[in-house]
Amino acid sequence: MTPAFGLRDLHVAGSARAGVLRTAHGEIDTPVFMPVGTQASVKGLMPSDLESARASCILANTYHLWLRPGAELIRRAGGLHAFMGWHHPILTDSGGFQIMSLAHLVEIDEEGAAFCSHLDGSARLLRPEDAMAVQALLGSDIAMVLDVCTRYPSPRALLERAVARTLRWAERCIGIPRSDGQAIFGIVQGGTEPDLRVACAEALAAMPFDGYGIGGLSVGEPRDQTWPAVAAACSALPVDRPRYLMGVGAPVDLMEAIARGVDMFDCVLPTRLGRHGSALVPGGRLDLRKITLARRDGPLDPACDCLACTKFSVGYLHYLTRADADLARVLLSVHNVRFLTRLASAARTAILDGSFAEFHRVWTATNTGAAREER
Repeated sequence: MTPAFGLRDLHVAGSARAGVLRTAHGEIDTPVFMPVGTQASVKGLMPSDLESARASCILANTYHLWLRPGAELIRRAGGLHAFMGWHHPILTDSGGFQIMSLAHLVEIDEEGAAFCSHLDGSARLLRPEDAMAVQALLGSDIAMVLDVCTRYPSPRALLERAVARTLRWAERCIGIPRSDGQAIFGIVQGGTEPDLRVACAEALAAMPFDGYGIGGLSVGEPRDQTWPAVAAACSALPVDRPRYLMGVGAPVDLMEAIARGVDMFDCVLPTRLGRHGSALVPGGRLDLRKITLARRDGPLDPACDCLACTKFSVGYLHYLTRADADLARVLLSVHNVRFLTRLASAARTAILDGSFAEFHRVWTATNTGAAREER
């Protein structure tokens, strides 16, 4: 494992886990929700906004930054932390999901993914080794291997081939030089087939990775198929290394994944909702465009300590949203990020004091509406 990286002070309650993840740019209390800054910025938010929302780690995307502005330019600017003015931990995704989502532009073979840039149409080849080299230039704290992500539904034979290639690509990533203190995570694939998840996780666990992503979920599959796949992957991963469920951020999904042993999460959901006038609140979501909110006094959430909740009323936020004010998008995005960081922190506290089973039961019982709406 990378010397500057590690999961320590691990407490377990059932399958739920709470620990402290040490990185080159600071410690992360887990469970943790990580906002997404795909192109070296979290949409609509300043680094200070993210700090006020208690975000301890954010994501950036290798594929997008490789295409623009280019990894070498970022390296010359002092690395990704200096380039984007964020001096806390950063995780960079490798681009496997983008390769799947841009399938009409991509041809995948054993060498890598050949595609036409969505920016200028230029021919590009992204190999596993390239993904690691780019992330080394970016200088992120956690780098993800390049994997083969499949759509839902996919036939069993395709899932088996994707798992086999993901494992071969993972082996190619291991020996590529990294930046100082940079950790590397393997990615578990296997669709919604629990036995494939176990086989992939066991094979990755035998490789010298610092942690593990669980990819290829939250891609349209029913949630009753998501959780057996997550539980299967977690059951075969090392206890002493972090587990990261990729692309999941709905509150009900965080709770279900934490209960199954996941430590880390990311999603564009909180800022996307904020830009479209919706707030995460206990019990579900609140659409600030509704005219019935015009005269509502009081905050979105009396328990929340974000700027939107401590300084402004729901009526004012409704007015800003209806006026299409930039401030509405900022305040709602900050609130939504803080909602998820508070949820992760509350789950952590419950794990540490031994009350997580009851916390999970009560939270789920009072948020069933949120579960229906998120899906």
